[in-house]
Amino acid sequence: MVEPSEQPDACPRCDGRGWVVEPDEGSGRARPCDCRRGDAVPRLLSAAGIPPRYERCSLTNFQEGGNEQLLRAKTLCQRYVDGFLGADGGFSESGLILIGPPGVGKTHLAVAVLVDLMRRFSLRGLFVDFTSLIHQIQSTFEPTSRDSQHAILESVMDAELLVLDELGARKPTAWVTDILYLVMNGRYTRKLPTLFTTNYSLSTVASADVRLDEMPGGPRRESLASRIPALLVSRLYEMAQVIEIESSDFRRDIKMARHR
Repeated sequence: MVEPSEQPDACPRCDGRGWVVEPDEGSGRARPCDCRRGDAVPRLLSAAGIPPRYERCSLTNFQEGGNEQLLRAKTLCQRYVDGFLGADGGFSESGLILIGPPGVGKTHLAVAVLVDLMRRFSLRGLFVDFTSLIHQIQSTFEPTSRDSQHAILESVMDAELLVLDELGARKPTAWVTDILYLVMNGRYTRKLPTLFTTNYSLSTVASADVRLDEMPGGPRRESLASRIPALLVSRLYEMAQVIEIESSDFRRDIKMARHR
């Protein structure tokens, strides 16, 4: 669940950036500000909304099992983590979008990146399942609700690093599309990185009313363009590096092997 959060006063040493750039012989060296040290990481992780099933996910314990697609995805995620802090002391403005069928470890990888970067840089990270987010916003319409739609969306849009899980899973009504646009455009304009996962293809072959699994050449996944507006699909290319995972349901295969 997304908890609306109060923003603390900006640190006078770093103006709320969390980093101090110290001069050296080059363009400067970034170090964490004192305001991000101490017990900040456990508190931030506790507030990140990571589901219990994924709390222990890391790139180290991601099981690729010799699968080249999974190994490549893990390598690209590690490369993203290692390059997240630029030479100018600023964080990356772009994110990742992990694409593939259910069970290949997309959410594991996204959470692993989120947790690693939160631990390294004391980021205010947040995990959001898009369907759950929609339900939570809908609950604010109840007269007894103490939350507001604005407060929930502001928490999502202001997180320094966001995981938006299961993009496209919710039926694309006009209202759902408006919420998704607010989130994506808000983060785009704020230059904040987002880690997306989706079961849907980014292929431009299919139009919004054609299922890719009905096309010649064997079963393929439905296009994301059939689930969200083409404008937002296009925006994804500006916001995130694409990591496609074409693999069988690795989670199912592992469980089957354990029961043999």
